[in-house]
Amino acid sequence: MIKGIIFDMGGVLIDLDYERCATAYESLGFKDIRNYLDPYHQKGIYGDMESGKVSEDEFYDFVLSKFRPGCRRADVDACMRSFYDGPTKEKGELLRSLKERGYRIYMLSNNNPIMMRICREDFRKADIDLDSFFDELFISCEMKMLKPGREIYDEAVRRSGLRADELLFIDDSPRNTEAARGAGIVALDYVQGTDLSGLLLSALPQA
Repeated sequence: MIKGIIFDMGGVLIDLDYERCATAYESLGFKDIRNYLDPYHQKGIYGDMESGKVSEDEFYDFVLSKFRPGCRRADVDACMRSFYDGPTKEKGELLRSLKERGYRIYMLSNNNPIMMRICREDFRKADIDLDSFFDELFISCEMKMLKPGREIYDEAVRRSGLRADELLFIDDSPRNTEAARGAGIVALDYVQGTDLSGLLLSALPQA
């Protein structure tokens, strides 16, 4: 029986817009940003920040060295924010309804400290406080582990206190869901923009 639900953030709880984000960076002078950005798995220093190998200060310094003179950290934040939309009120309502049904709710995200700071602000607009609402946040930069590495799934299972087969994981990357299944977790493949509520209803027993 499923007792806990683990959500990916980007592409599931929030919609991603790769092209808009890449264009924003390019407009400020970072012409080779597409060598670092990816809809699923960031590369280079972007990926290094998500895995906790470099600090946000080091990341800011690197990006500003690529930007035209006069740009500031706020410009980097604006580019990051352009990567996504949301979360919507509807997804906030879905999360609350699942919690009301007694499910433990988790987030497992390849993410970085800059984006997490931005997302904490934006989730509040959907009446969700990330730190108090979720039973636990499994964030790659804090854990120093990245999906689809097996160790991040094993650690999430351990911290949840549940068996792997009592957890349902939703992600928009087939590599990530395949890895979760390899760790014994029940996993659903989600396509951004489709009906997340309907997908979950098809996998969970009706109240």
